[in-house]
Amino acid sequence: MKLRSLLFVPADSDRKFAKADACGADALIIDLEDSVAPGRKSFARDAVKDRVSGAHDWTFLVRINPLETGLALEDLAAVVRPGLDGIVIPKVNGYQDVERISRHIDDLEAATGVAAGHVKLLVVATETPAAMLGLAGYATSRATPASRLVAMTWGAEDLSAALGALTNKEPNGEWTFPYQLARAQCLFAAGAAGVVALETLYADYRDQDGLAENCRIARRDGFVGRLAIHPDQVAIINACFTPPEADLAHARRVVAAFAGQPDAGTVGIDGKMYDRPHLVAAKRTLASVGE
Repeated sequence: MKLRSLLFVPADSDRKFAKADACGADALIIDLEDSVAPGRKSFARDAVKDRVSGAHDWTFLVRINPLETGLALEDLAAVVRPGLDGIVIPKVNGYQDVERISRHIDDLEAATGVAAGHVKLLVVATETPAAMLGLAGYATSRATPASRLVAMTWGAEDLSAALGALTNKEPNGEWTFPYQLARAQCLFAAGAAGVVALETLYADYRDQDGLAENCRIARRDGFVGRLAIHPDQVAIINACFTPPEADLAHARRVVAAFAGQPDAGTVGIDGKMYDRPHLVAAKRTLASVGE
């Protein structure tokens, strides 16, 4: 599952869905949560049912409503069917919420003829204060072969609202310290869980230079893709999170060198020594393009 660019699309908008369909995103997140008014939730679920079984060349994800709303299980019952690739879970309070959702999907896959374990889970992991205190729990998913979890991302808006913050940004546009911490902790939790970390939204979709620089920083820090709120952001995100061919070629050489010396702790390439952390990084680089 390639996850460089993941574009949010309101589930109840045919116009926005049509535009998103051809924008080149790796995944569309058909949204049943924030972008859908309370009175249109049922209509939005029906729209997802109609779309999920259609032909598409991107990963089909659905963001359900939070468990606390009482709508999440209805959402799952409506959308878990052939054609769905994954569920985005918002406002989780910890890994126990992920396990609860996963158990419901087990039953729904069996009931709808979806292959067991096909529907993957992506988590917005920092949207509540309780979530911030429970991030260490995601490390347990690494030891669970049946875990559906494939990616973690973070968010600041719901968290800042829950904390009563006056703002989550400095005057220069940088995140204030609590939200820098949320970002970093999400990155660490994803690493502990053995899943990919995705950078959060860049709100000003007209600022393409700012988006590109922000993506560069995210990739430097270890994020492998990011969320998008507008189709115009997708091409920039894809370009920024696709490694240059020179980096891919070097990564292949590192992997090949270790494969040729499976008992070696270090290998030499062009007069330089490479050890196991370099092998891990090389494999991650190749995995980002599906190799």
